[in-house]
Amino acid sequence: MGVALPDIGVILRPILAAVAPPHVPLLLAIAERMAAERYRGWAEAVDDRATRAGLLACAAREDEIAALVESVHGDAAVIQARLRMAHPDLAALNAEIFAGRPLAEQFAIQAGGERLGAATWRALAGTRPDGAGRDAFRACAPLEEASAVFLEGLRV
Repeated sequence: MGVALPDIGVILRPILAAVAPPHVPLLLAIAERMAAERYRGWAEAVDDRATRAGLLACAAREDEIAALVESVHGDAAVIQARLRMAHPDLAALNAEIFAGRPLAEQFAIQAGGERLGAATWRALAGTRPDGAGRDAFRACAPLEEASAVFLEGLRV
């Protein structure tokens, strides 16, 4: 029987519930940028060139997702600054989820988060009244899934 891994959805639910619905995507974009940094850190820590390149591609996808989401909010930077102030523990919580775990477990947690992210972006797309927002959010899902597939295929 394997170790129980943290459920990112359960962990984020109370934080997301405290955010005004129109700002949830921007909080998620902050989390995407944190994930990009995590991928870059993993890339520095691995010796295999192909794995490093794959992790850097995942980081680039996380940044792309965040940029897509931010692009449909004219005041994204201002709102995100407020969100960071309202949730100063976000970075610590993010680090805590992965801390002290073997790399294989960290990858499994992240892969689960990517799958959840894909489903979340599709759901959020359905709530957007504007075509640009809907299209941007829909475009995020396959990016999340590509990273999940990569992580699930790693053998560490």
